[in-house]
Amino acid sequence: MDPIRNPYAPGAGSPPPELAGRSAIRRDVDIRLQRLRLGRPAKSVMLVGLRGVGKTVLLDQMRRDAEAAGIQTVRIEAPENRSLPALLAPTLRLALLHLSKKEAAKDYAIRGLRALAGFASKLKVTYADIEVGLDYEPEPGLADNGDLEGDLTTLLQQVGLAAKAAGTAIVIFIDELQYVEEPQMAALVSALHRCSQEQLPVTVVGAGLPQLRGRMGEAKSYAERLFDFPEIGPLSAPDATDAIVRPAQNEGVEIQDQAVQLIIEKTQGYPYFLQEWGKHTWDIAPESPIRQQDVQNASDEAIAALDESFFRVRFDRLTPAEKKYLRAMADLGPGPHRSGDIAEELGRTVSSLGPTRAGLISKGMIWSPTHGDTAFTVPLFDEFMKRIMPGNEWKTVGS
Repeated sequence: MDPIRNPYAPGAGSPPPELAGRSAIRRDVDIRLQRLRLGRPAKSVMLVGLRGVGKTVLLDQMRRDAEAAGIQTVRIEAPENRSLPALLAPTLRLALLHLSKKEAAKDYAIRGLRALAGFASKLKVTYADIEVGLDYEPEPGLADNGDLEGDLTTLLQQVGLAAKAAGTAIVIFIDELQYVEEPQMAALVSALHRCSQEQLPVTVVGAGLPQLRGRMGEAKSYAERLFDFPEIGPLSAPDATDAIVRPAQNEGVEIQDQAVQLIIEKTQGYPYFLQEWGKHTWDIAPESPIRQQDVQNASDEAIAALDESFFRVRFDRLTPAEKKYLRAMADLGPGPHRSGDIAEELGRTVSSLGPTRAGLISKGMIWSPTHGDTAFTVPLFDEFMKRIMPGNEWKTVGS
């Protein structure tokens, strides 16, 4: 098969050729945003799911959908060790500058830019990573108290007033939201709550790992009333079939049913893995139709590619103790697992492993579906851990 025409697109956030199985959630978010623009109540949406389910791809597609409908958007990613104010300030500035070009919203947008100037100058003392161009002098008393919760509320209110005057809405798309620290998360929830009470067209569409639901509830107890948390998971068999078959058919290539079924079996329907298997199967298949044997022949290359990119980049961030913890989990199977069972596998007490477990949660490697349970956030990571740390030698290394 011609590798130049290979339609599959494995990669971090790379849009697949066929965004299968996500039309219902896209439609739901579109309805919410259109209601918001009309001044009607609509909950914010937080997409939650494991790594590799396509949350980033879906988030970006929703942003494109919103912009096509005439809604103003901003997009940020919340990496570790960056403050939320530092991420929000430059993007809100661009949104306000855009709104200031509309005559009906000009005065509101300029006041919003003055609020942003006060917000940035006062909070830079606390969050030294804030870097933003200032277009207007701050207005004394406007978002300049140096208190994140109050100042962010005031700033988003001004943004909302400008958007309302312009006949649009402001939607903040935030990826990797689980990395936002709890006090900053609380400030964001509080600010959105106030905007909702005042029927201002400002909302957030976020995405994060499964622990995001609990973290937002811990930040503000009323978060569950402001947000819905749709779970984004692996694709159903029909949707996974579409994700594999349609891109090939668009290139005039057929895939035998048995080949499709084998890809789904090996990937468990996870969108990222589907793209990886699709790519390598295409490259190795000599001709159309692609056969089951082609999938089998390509599987070693697909696994090697995942090991060196998708899995290895996460493994290399771990301490030796964290690697042993995850290897013990892998010995127990895909999970979830009781903390006591993991401790027993390591010959340790649950309490002594607390810091290691907390570190892994902070790095987004594991999460707790229920109290006392631990599960991988990365699908098929148990199999990878067995490949990269084979045998039983890991049990004695560093002991």
